[in-house]
Amino acid sequence: MWQGFCNWLLFKRLKWTAVVDQPHTEKYIICLAPHTSNWDFFIGQLYNRAKGMDSNFLMKKEWFFWPLGPIFRKLGGIPVERKKHTSMTDAMAETARHTERFRLCITPEGTRSRVDEWKKGFYFIALKANLPILLYGLDYERKLIQCTKTIIPSGNLEEDMREIKLYFKDFKAKKPENFSIGNV
Repeated sequence: MWQGFCNWLLFKRLKWTAVVDQPHTEKYIICLAPHTSNWDFFIGQLYNRAKGMDSNFLMKKEWFFWPLGPIFRKLGGIPVERKKHTSMTDAMAETARHTERFRLCITPEGTRSRVDEWKKGFYFIALKANLPILLYGLDYERKLIQCTKTIIPSGNLEEDMREIKLYFKDFKAKKPENFSIGNV
């Protein structure tokens, strides 16, 4: 019932479409961009539920206050303390290697504000755990959710990040002024 409602709301009522042709295995990283608005989370969660997918996501720990904390955790949220430099990528990669299923969605900008340099933690988790990175784009102009490319990290960070960023270059963010792929 919940899946049907989310499907109706996202695709019928809100008029979004999806073009997703990449295989979804038991373990993967979703790189989701652009991320310029809280609406991205809402659209992503609707899509996740409409398609019967389940994936975790990283979110700054400040959002995990009562009553939102328990809700975000139930939805798959993992709080991140951004000011502390921890070995979160190592811990995530280790978890991915030792579990049957691992599905994690990360927004590479790491914030809704404009940044030219993307975070690379999602890449290092995938590299260390030998996971594919599914590139999911949100295009508000076309109301399109698209995943037509998967990256297998080669270890050549510059080349792989260039390919990832170029995939997202034509997606229109909710707040276009806040989206940049930086120098590629």
